[in-house]
Amino acid sequence: MKGSRKQNDGKFFQTTKRGEIQELKEELHATDKQKQKDAVKKVIANMTVGKDVSALFADVVNCMQTDNVELKKLVYLYVMNYAKAQPELAILAINTFRKDASDSNPLIRALAVRTMGCIRLDQVVEYLLEPLRKCCQDPDPYVRKTAAICIPKVYDINPELVDDQGFIDILKDMLSDPNPMVVANAVAGLSEIADTLGKDLLDLENKATIPKLLAALNECNEWGQVFILDALAGYVPSSSGDAESITERITARLSHANPAVVLAAVKVILKCMEYVDAPEALRVLAKKMNPPLVTLLSSEPEVQYVSLRNIRLIVQKRPGILAGDVKMFFCKYNDPVYVKLEKVDIMVMLVTEKNFEQVLLELKEYASGVDVDFVRKAVRSIGRVAVKLERACQRAIEVLLELLETKVNYVVQEAAIVVKDIFRKYPMRYEAVLTALCDSLEELDEPEAKASMIWILGEYAERIDQVDELLDHFLDNFHDEPAVVQMQLLTGIVKLFLKKPQATQDMVSKVLKYATEETNNHDLRDRGYIYWRLLSSNPEATKNVVLGDKPSIRDDSQTIERGTLDKLVAELAMMSSVYHKTSDEFVTRLSAAASPAVGSSAPQDEEYDDEERDERRKEMKEELDRGGDNRGSVSGGGGALDLLDLGGSDEPTGGGLPGPAPAPKVSVFNSSQAGQTGKTGFGVMAAVNREGGQIKLNFTFSNSSPVPLNGFAVQINKNPFGLAPGQQMAVPDIAPGSTAEASLPLLPGQLLSGTQPTNPLFLQIAVKNSLDIFYLNVPFDLPAMLVEGAAMTRDQFTQLWQRVGDAKQSSTTVSVDRGMDSEAAKRYLAFDNVHYVAQRQVDDALLLYMSATTCNNLTIAAEVTVPRSGGQIKVCTRTETAALTPLFEAAVVKRLEPFALSRLCRRAWQIAAAVRAAKHNVMASNRRWQQRSEALNPQRSGCPHEAKRPRASPFSPQRFSAQRPARERRGRG
Repeated sequence: MKGSRKQNDGKFFQTTKRGEIQELKEELHATDKQKQKDAVKKVIANMTVGKDVSALFADVVNCMQTDNVELKKLVYLYVMNYAKAQPELAILAINTFRKDASDSNPLIRALAVRTMGCIRLDQVVEYLLEPLRKCCQDPDPYVRKTAAICIPKVYDINPELVDDQGFIDILKDMLSDPNPMVVANAVAGLSEIADTLGKDLLDLENKATIPKLLAALNECNEWGQVFILDALAGYVPSSSGDAESITERITARLSHANPAVVLAAVKVILKCMEYVDAPEALRVLAKKMNPPLVTLLSSEPEVQYVSLRNIRLIVQKRPGILAGDVKMFFCKYNDPVYVKLEKVDIMVMLVTEKNFEQVLLELKEYASGVDVDFVRKAVRSIGRVAVKLERACQRAIEVLLELLETKVNYVVQEAAIVVKDIFRKYPMRYEAVLTALCDSLEELDEPEAKASMIWILGEYAERIDQVDELLDHFLDNFHDEPAVVQMQLLTGIVKLFLKKPQATQDMVSKVLKYATEETNNHDLRDRGYIYWRLLSSNPEATKNVVLGDKPSIRDDSQTIERGTLDKLVAELAMMSSVYHKTSDEFVTRLSAAASPAVGSSAPQDEEYDDEERDERRKEMKEELDRGGDNRGSVSGGGGALDLLDLGGSDEPTGGGLPGPAPAPKVSVFNSSQAGQTGKTGFGVMAAVNREGGQIKLNFTFSNSSPVPLNGFAVQINKNPFGLAPGQQMAVPDIAPGSTAEASLPLLPGQLLSGTQPTNPLFLQIAVKNSLDIFYLNVPFDLPAMLVEGAAMTRDQFTQLWQRVGDAKQSSTTVSVDRGMDSEAAKRYLAFDNVHYVAQRQVDDALLLYMSATTCNNLTIAAEVTVPRSGGQIKVCTRTETAALTPLFEAAVVKRLEPFALSRLCRRAWQIAAAVRAAKHNVMASNRRWQQRSEALNPQRSGCPHEAKRPRASPFSPQRFSAQRPARERRGRG
């Protein structure tokens, strides 16, 4: 009877008549509970199909006062959907929620808490906290597990409140709950909060946590197992035995029916295998993982595709797991094309000298199919096998010759590309295929295939009959060909000329003329000029350049870089493993919000409007393009000057200034602090410096333990600049009571975290030795990350300055008590790799334009205003990476500190500056009043109106002198 009633519920979705809202309102207030329930179902049905029934919010909420669980669920569903549209009315239902959270029925208690957590309103959160806290201690496990999953939802709405109220600690306590589903939901909640917070909350290093998770793993449902396995994948085993014991508990999950559980278990086992030392144990684990992965290929096509994407990562990480099962990846006739393409890639990855015959026969069969994309993939895969295995090359050539005989257009195109790769890998071999390719020349119409064929003709010109006629056939349509074909045709004809100069002189002259005089492609024109210069000056050198030995190639088309592969394997069974992209590249919800610009510029003057700003930018660009026609006098120099080189040298030459001392080592780990397993007696002092164009991490290790220390190793965590060890660190054995020095070169761009730089900057480092593993943070300053010889050109500086704009400009000041030489300022900043770009004189101050570039190619532009006779050095900074602004300003201020004023002098200067600003404001006001009066009464001025003077350049002294009062009001004085 219940089933028939559910079937009849479809009537609620039927088209309704006009005036239905009023009828529903009446039915919702009916005394008959069944009629009331049907009315709520009609409301839900209308809501489901997209009709707006929010007008019935108050009437539906009144139906919450019932003992009928089905009706209560329907009302809760409606409230969750419309709470955002009716927040005031949603609050009216809070009392009912709080009452239901204390109901005797555990299902209703859980339903009330779940619904309140799904109402994403800040006003509701404060009413939810007390019921949620009680439900976390509820005697019924169903209520507790619901409360555990509700906490991260509330955290998403108001993180500070959840943290202050101690709910994160409550979740951690729930890891010890006797019910496995509560433990699983607590793990899921902590993991979600940890992803948002950016730090680990599961405390997996605590030895008591792992046994709890492993115990719950065997008893919770399949999705709970996935959450727990994902959490275990983040655990770092303390020893080989620890890793083996975890894998023993996990391997049973490999036979689970749910593919998500299987892949999550594989992820944990792969992580533990990195810490297992025994080869026999590794072989056994690889053997155990083989059948589950093969079984995944018997699932639905969609599950197969996800599994195959994950298997590609596993095969690259651990090829031995599936080395003997290449046949399992042979395509079936009814496989979707997206599954076939993945299987072919895995077949090539698993091909060996033992099975290449089978693989090539299978690929040949695929190349005779009807799906064009799949056929192309098969032909290219034949070439990949040939490039990968030299023993398979002869057989691959035979297969390609058979395919060329078919004369199928797209097969011939791909074969030409493949043969070119084979010739590059094995030059001067397998030349029998040249005849077949030349016979199929008319079939080529795709750019890549044409370019490959032209490369072959030029490379083997001496072995092909009438090769000049074949290349001349392509030359006739030179201007209609794509750039890749034109480039290859130019090189091919030059090769032909070097091998047959007498017969092809006219042809090479024609192609050089086309390339240098009749093309708009810069790359093609540059290559043409290079060849022309080489041929006209030194033909023998040209032969060495154009016909010299070429480096051998290898197939890296499907290989993922090592660092990225490790990240993807750590995210196995997630979207990252399907996209083959790390989560940082496509997950935006978890990425940190962009930092606001620090110290934004002062309010703009009311007369400085957008039109004036645009005109000023235009004039600035014209001024730079002219090279600085407006000139002034340099302080102490007296010579004429422009913006980019106002009479000064690009290399500052100030003398008498001492060089900068390297950053001193600071204590980053005290010998009284404990390592990972609780051992003490190891101390570290460290500093990050830039020495000789290289970033170095310098250590001083001290041993206050009773045993010698040896076996040192260093590991660096991901960081914004991608710093990674450039080599293994050599540390001598350290006797008890002694110290040792060590230096570790660092390479940037290797371990990128994808996050903004922090303030202050620091590196997270783990140092391992025979005593223990120690975790420490090493602070450093931004200048260590700035590269030498990376000064911007004036165009680059102007583009960056205008692109960032006034709104994102930040400024700071340094008070000085004496005049400062510009050359000294340039030299001081050059110590920190802040490079000079230009300078300009404005009144009694000199404006220096400086630039800096970090080791990961982030650029910073700065305007440093240096007063002639003491005052304030002003630093205006613009960069597209806002997080660098305070770091750069701090570095500049620190470098210019020798000129800093005492506190008393600084106060006196501030008072004097305020007086000058007030005086200028009064004078400017008087000028505006006088101009306004003259405009109203021309005769009173005694002279006719003057024609408007042309606007001065933004970098001319006249303009800045005229605007000085307004600039001082904007904080620029």
